[in-house]
Amino acid sequence: MVDCIGKTPEFVLKTVFGYDEFRLLQKQVIDNVLNGIDTLAVMPTGGGKSLCYQIPALIFDGLTIVVSPLISLMQDQVAALNQAGVDAVFLNSTVDWEQYKESMNSIRFGTTKIVYVSPEGLATPRINELLHDANVHVSCITIDEAHCVSAWGHDFRPDYLEISSVRKQFKDAVCLALTATATQQVRDDIVRSLNMRNPSVLLSSFDRPNIFLSVKQKKKDGIEQIVECIERHKGESGIIYCFSKRDVDSLTEELRSLGYSALNYHAGLSSEVRASNQAKFIDDDVLIMVATLAFGMGINKPNVRFVIHQTMPKSIEQYYQEIGRAGRDGLPSEALLLHSKGDGSKIRFLFDESENLDRPRSEKLLRGMETYVSGQVCRRRELLNYFGEKYEGHNECCCDLCNLGEAPKVDLTIPVQKLMSCIIRTGAKFGANYVIDVLTGSKNKKIIERGHDKLSTFGIGTEFDADGWKNLTEVLVTNELLVKVGEYSVLNMTQKGLGLLRSRSKIELEFRTPVSTVEERRAMARAGKIAFPKPERKSAGGTFVDFGDDAVSKDLFDALKKWRRKKASEESVPPYIIFNDRHLLSIVSRKPHSLNELLECNGVGETKAQKYGGEILSVVSGF
Repeated sequence: MVDCIGKTPEFVLKTVFGYDEFRLLQKQVIDNVLNGIDTLAVMPTGGGKSLCYQIPALIFDGLTIVVSPLISLMQDQVAALNQAGVDAVFLNSTVDWEQYKESMNSIRFGTTKIVYVSPEGLATPRINELLHDANVHVSCITIDEAHCVSAWGHDFRPDYLEISSVRKQFKDAVCLALTATATQQVRDDIVRSLNMRNPSVLLSSFDRPNIFLSVKQKKKDGIEQIVECIERHKGESGIIYCFSKRDVDSLTEELRSLGYSALNYHAGLSSEVRASNQAKFIDDDVLIMVATLAFGMGINKPNVRFVIHQTMPKSIEQYYQEIGRAGRDGLPSEALLLHSKGDGSKIRFLFDESENLDRPRSEKLLRGMETYVSGQVCRRRELLNYFGEKYEGHNECCCDLCNLGEAPKVDLTIPVQKLMSCIIRTGAKFGANYVIDVLTGSKNKKIIERGHDKLSTFGIGTEFDADGWKNLTEVLVTNELLVKVGEYSVLNMTQKGLGLLRSRSKIELEFRTPVSTVEERRAMARAGKIAFPKPERKSAGGTFVDFGDDAVSKDLFDALKKWRRKKASEESVPPYIIFNDRHLLSIVSRKPHSLNELLECNGVGETKAQKYGGEILSVVSGF
């Protein structure tokens, strides 16, 4: 291991990790940590958060504590660091006592630079005593997945609340909190709960431009659409998220019967089966993991090319976190969300069954997800807008709606007047779902109790079904004719909308008829019902790298993957711990003839060059 104490971040980045330049906010976060400034950094999955504490840890002369929520995540990080020549350990229940004692001694002697612990482990007397040893100097405390500290986050964990008390015991240590998902409310919660001192709050872009976003109405059980997506990524890794354990098992069985390499993962399986299935997926022995949301936080697998949701998630935070497991290596990937009318009802039923649920908060998060699913504008723009970020990009192959081209302008005068009139007649006191129920003539008990079934607007909404009216509502909000007010998103008209209603002016807006497929839209266009201005653009899905006519490069890439798999098996680590696909592609591109040339390849640090250089150069020389 190269001595990095006191060296520059750039030196460590290149020498240890094999990268030429920092990404996103990495350099700014690292400089803050080295200068002792408490920092909360919000960076997307795959944005390189780990280097933000790993590089300072090697420059500091003391110990860096990393609080991590999952054992698998700790093991993965430590394996990758050890491969790069960094002395790092994890202390948890999976470590046998002899190894545990050896790791504690290496921390006391100062040879170990980074120790990973769980939040509950951090508070144990054994670790507390170790960290207060006279020979141990704690330089930095890093909290990974910091959104877990917030009750407003999508994955709140009470054990995280205990971190602040431990932090107070090491007042000279700088605090770094890292997360990929945090709204303003969650960010405020993290800063307060961790007692961060005058922190620097750094927000990277939430955008993952390499992930193609697609939302479709589910046909029956969705199996046809799921298979279509799998076929677009034939031979590549993917995750499919389902609503329940039963759904997971059923879909896994069906995919396996169709000849696909798939396994299941959920809380109903034994810990041994879950661990085995996860290991097979990580090691590329199985290509598809069908799972409930219990799967994924500890997965650092960079070559997941697609993530499918068989049903709508319960919040945008959950959705963003889960699709973030695709394309961590920055290569093109796909996120497909299938939804149906009953998804919201199923989720709300779970809300009703839960005794300790914050119902208003959960309902607000779910409404945000429903708004995203029924959106009429660029998915990426809507997603980033939820996190308070304005999307400045171009609509080129970023989502399914942009692939359809611009929405046609439609005369919506009568439907808009009906919707606005219904808002007025119900007293402007209700959200979109209730107003739409009145418009479509629902026999909802609350509508009848309030006498709203006697209103002149009851049942007059014959132009669209409920989904169509939801789409129209979102279009009117986007065009500032309607506004959602308060915690319950009550619909009200803006002055602009009220003016249009009073003047009875013609209202033409961009509006897509809510149909589920491009084929249905084309059929409607042929019938003259809608305009279809542009052909569908090629999506970002499909094979993640195209070698074209360069057969030599393709064969070299395949040979390097075969070599990598063999080394991973010999060393009992996942293949991507040796090198990920992006690193192999860099080697293919440069075709190095010497160790110095190999060191210029992406992801090849000095330790890996010394360890694997001869074998890699031997493989390359054959091409």
